[in-house]
Formats: sequence, structure tokens, C-alpha cells
Amino acid sequence: MEKERREADTNAAGGSYVRRELLSWVRLILISLVLAFLISNFVVVNAVVPTGSMEDTIQVEDRIMALRLTYLFEDPARGDVIIFDPPDGGEDWYVKRIIGLPGDTVEIHDGGVYINGKRLEEDYVKEPTEGVFGPYQVPEGCYFMMGDNRNDSLDSRFWRNPYVRRDQIKGKVLFEYYPRLRWVE
Repeated sequence: MEKERREADTNAAGGSYVRRELLSWVRLILISLVLAFLISNFVVVNAVVPTGSMEDTIQVEDRIMALRLTYLFEDPARGDVIIFDPPDGGEDWYVKRIIGLPGDTVEIHDGGVYINGKRLEEDYVKEPTEGVFGPYQVPEGCYFMMGDNRNDSLDSRFWRNPYVRRDQIKGKVLFEYYPRLRWVE
């Protein structure tokens, strides 16, 4: 009788150990899922580049990471590469470079971009920009966007609404993590 009671106690203790272990795993998995959700929706943006509009800075199929929190502490700046909602609607995010800031006048001619009458120095552009566009007067709270591969980029020059509102910006691209790890500038 005593032996049976000890075996029952041992089985009960073993059962509660398994239950505690299982609960600790379930708790760990739930915490991980909640953290992943929070980080992906409020801290970083993970994207795959679908087109060649940003070549040679970013290639097709590169995987990039952007920080959502950047513009909580600073204003978007000319030259920043950002991920944003398309101004004309749609579900896929766009990746482009900020060219015009609020209040700027942007013109494209003679193979280059002119901001408020001065030619913009752009060492990241793949080749001289073809065509004549503008002038565009960038409204307050908005930005004029262009791809680095100017002659193969559907950007602010071609959109029905040529400006990206600040609230459409998802984050500033910081780095590429696949196929190689490097900072994006």
C-alpha cells in the first residue's frame, strides 16, 4: 500500500513537471509571437525590392530593412532612401530616394535634377536623366521621389499624384541583408 502511494505521488509529480514544462514553452512561444508582431509593425519594415528602379544602389530581389522610428526623431532628408505607400494607391510598397522637400521647386532637364534652380549633385544615379519634367512645387508635408535608375523608374514624374505625404512613409532604408549585408546610402 505504501509502495503504491509513493508511485502515485511520483507519477503526480512527474505529471505536474511535464505540465509546467509545457506551459513554459507555450508562454515562450506566445511572447515570441507578440514581440515579432510588435517589432514588425512598429519598429522595422522588411521588404524585397521588386523592380530595378533603384539600380545600382539596390538590385532586383535584394532584401532590405527600414527603420520605422527614424522619422519620429528627425525630418526626412533629401537623399534618404525610403519605403512608402504608393501615392496613387495600391498594395505594394515603393522604394525610392527623396529628391524634393516641402517647399522645393524641382525641375529635370539637361540630364540632371535642379532644386530651386541649382543642379543637384548625385553620385548614386546610374546615368544622366533623359527628358524634361517640371517644374514641380512640392507642397508642405510632402516629398518628391525618384529612383536612382532614372531612365527606368516610375516615380514622382509619372504618378497621377506626384507627391508622397509624410504619413505614407513607412521607414528609412538602413541596410540590405540579402544577398549581402551592407548599409544603403
